[in-house]
Amino acid sequence: MVHERDGYPLDWPDRPGDWLTPPSLLSAWVAELDGRVAGHIGLARSGAGDLAPGLWGARAGSGPGAAAVVNRLFVAPEARGRGLGASLLARAVEEARERGLHPVLDVLASDAAAAALYERLGWEFLAVVEQRWSPARTVSVRCYAAPSRAVRTA
Repeated sequence: MVHERDGYPLDWPDRPGDWLTPPSLLSAWVAELDGRVAGHIGLARSGAGDLAPGLWGARAGSGPGAAAVVNRLFVAPEARGRGLGASLLARAVEEARERGLHPVLDVLASDAAAAALYERLGWEFLAVVEQRWSPARTVSVRCYAAPSRAVRTA
């Protein structure tokens, strides 16, 4: 439903289960509403194609391995406006910090609603970068780092 309404993920995966559980995954959580899954978020180790960890690492004076990547965040359209996205994000941030890692993420530059959520929650905008998704596709993404203080659940 999120894909049909929002176009996320941009390219629907052939194997959605594998997309939700990549080999780099550290942890994942779901939010439920009325007994149904209403949202999801993952936390993964930094990979070779991830740009946000390097941007944050350069600013923080550490390597990209000191970051954890927040990914696969979505909330079902009918469950939005209830703070589920902020709650999921706060849980992923907590887990990253418990592991001694700093949370970072990227989002398609065209996804204004997601960028607005991150900025409202105090995430630091790092840069807009071009990311190669395939030999034939490059996309613009906005990279963010979690604030130094705990993320509030606005």
